[in-house]
Amino acid sequence: MKIKDLHTAFLANPSVSTDTRKIKEDDIFFALKGDNFNGNAYAQQALDHGAHLVIIDEKEFYINNKTILVDDALSTLQDLAHYHRKFCKAQVISLTGSNGKTTTKELINTVLSSTYKTIATKGNLNNHIGVPLTLLTIQLDTEFAIVEMGANHLKEIEFLCNIAQPDFGYITNFGKAHLEGFGGIEGVVKGKSELYNYLIANKKSIFLNADDVTQLKKLSTYPKKYGFSSDNSKYYNIKLLDAQPFVAIAVENTVIKSKLTGTYNFSNACAAIIIGKHFNVELSKIKHAIENYIPENNRSQIVNKNGHYIILDAYNANPSSMKVALENFDSLKREQKILILGDMFELGDAAKKEHQDIADLAINLNFKQVILVGENFNATTTKSIKLRDFADLKVYLEVNNLQPKSSILIKGSRGMALERVLKLI
Repeated sequence: MKIKDLHTAFLANPSVSTDTRKIKEDDIFFALKGDNFNGNAYAQQALDHGAHLVIIDEKEFYINNKTILVDDALSTLQDLAHYHRKFCKAQVISLTGSNGKTTTKELINTVLSSTYKTIATKGNLNNHIGVPLTLLTIQLDTEFAIVEMGANHLKEIEFLCNIAQPDFGYITNFGKAHLEGFGGIEGVVKGKSELYNYLIANKKSIFLNADDVTQLKKLSTYPKKYGFSSDNSKYYNIKLLDAQPFVAIAVENTVIKSKLTGTYNFSNACAAIIIGKHFNVELSKIKHAIENYIPENNRSQIVNKNGHYIILDAYNANPSSMKVALENFDSLKREQKILILGDMFELGDAAKKEHQDIADLAINLNFKQVILVGENFNATTTKSIKLRDFADLKVYLEVNNLQPKSSILIKGSRGMALERVLKLI
């Protein structure tokens, strides 16, 4: 079946699935493969659950005319998404970066949806599967699609750009994330900049944080850029008023009081503001959208439990995000501060040094108590409470109650799943 014909079938039943456990009536099921599964083996189950079509790439699983045999199911999914993106009239805004992608994407969507019909990446479905799935949620009347792009190696953003063909782009920052795959911070900058490269080559527009020296230098001669800055008069001026604990912003004699904690969320909110302004969203609507956005999914959430004030930032971590989180926590005007930090993953040969640097910073900031969890943190030389894994942390907290009315920062990589700590407090 040609992509054009498959797209016609998709328009008649515009919903796709890659998981038979979540399949809905009349979905088109794509039989994807992974290291530990083969979606082809679930073709019959998909039909039994009501799938309209099943896209397979192994002929032994062919069942009837509702099963479509292709050379590669994943490539077909990507080609269908690319075709649909070109078929629809929505403008695509893509964003990437080391930290803050998902929060920034949510803020942009919140702002633009106040005025336009939008769709956005759900959760963090931002890879070679998630981006196509996002594009396939674009409807014929969608005006903006906000597409998050993640990467842990070179050429990945370039590949995603060729599928999504963004009209606009924004990079949150360049930080020490996925150092193992990128081969160091230089690789991170090069990899994330593939979004810039695509936009420049296609003469598309770029949004930027003009206070970020690396971004400003890379785009110094590019004319189609729109930036925000706290002090550079060439760009749209936005000021940080406060972050105790929530970020408050001054823009055009208007104060926006967000529910975002941490100074690191200032630039995330600024991106949403400038993108909203660029597309003529009224400032009053921008203010309302940002002030009513509440972070969730373990991203800088404020939790009050048993008298403790908890910042739950356990969705993910890397050396850059960990450093700013610790510095922000140190700046808060609160007493009895306790850190519970989990290992940072995908750092490769830099893991030992980066964990030692964060452990040293935690001690030097002189918090009341520092609890480090994970094999990498356990191997550091700092004089703190060091625990090998979550099981050891559970035992420690069951025996040693945290001091009453503490302020607690919980942060670690996704694989550490430190949100489980809440049940122990």
